[in-house]
Amino acid sequence: MRLLHRLLLVPIVSAVALASVSCGTEHRDDAIRIGVNDLALPHWAVYKKKAADQGIAVEFINFTDYNQPNPALAQRRIDLNKFQHVRYLANYNARNNDTLVPIGATEIFPLALYSRKHRSVADIPRGGQITLSNNSANQVRPLLSLAAAGLIVLKGGASWDSKIEDVDTAASKVKLTPIDPTLTAQSLSSVDAAFVDDTFARPAGLTKDDTIYTDDPERPELKQYINIFAARAADKDNPTLLKLARLYHDPEVEAAVRAETGYEGIFKTNEPADLQAAATELEAKFRK
Repeated sequence: MRLLHRLLLVPIVSAVALASVSCGTEHRDDAIRIGVNDLALPHWAVYKKKAADQGIAVEFINFTDYNQPNPALAQRRIDLNKFQHVRYLANYNARNNDTLVPIGATEIFPLALYSRKHRSVADIPRGGQITLSNNSANQVRPLLSLAAAGLIVLKGGASWDSKIEDVDTAASKVKLTPIDPTLTAQSLSSVDAAFVDDTFARPAGLTKDDTIYTDDPERPELKQYINIFAARAADKDNPTLLKLARLYHDPEVEAAVRAETGYEGIFKTNEPADLQAAATELEAKFRK
């Protein structure tokens, strides 16, 4: 999940005020507002220009708190957001009785386990400490990776909803410490390894040289971790919003994304119906 840059979590000011700060322009009533959490990345300027070339005015609203972009979308303060994967959205809908929907795929990122103390998973000593996000929606994939790497044992085996509580601590090689995801990169100075979201890893200077394990993001069961553009259910067939979701795959936009330092994502172009089916299936499981 390519999420926030490492920023302080602060309350979100009004959409109009934040837009002025983020975009440096006055709000336009006809603009499509897109909530993001990485506005500093250069590809958004390319994206905005390509949208303008197609007659669509875009205004970005930059959020610094994971918990804000979906409520802002539901409350009509923005028209789209791009900050989450399918699973995160499904979990949000189930917990908040909301109906937001994915309308376009962007990319998926290999999940990396980083270390500044060891060169391989095998080097991690018994009792070693690993940090990961304290957001339950972001813990399943690391748990499945740790199980696959032989570092933990999950009671009853790995499943779509494996939880920290399912870890058999007595049988596992390492100890897990959930922390705020914005702190995982800096935790590497004191722990054996950490799962760090891509957007935090790059500013922290983490590279492939610091990676000791990655999962295979092309596995079919990882569709739930494809990053998306999300919209309100009533707008899922809005032609302008669908066009903006597809615009992320304009050759110039993709080239700008690939050119950014440390980018290792894999672009995905799943159809909205495919993404919506995956989200619906997950929501049903989360609501049980």
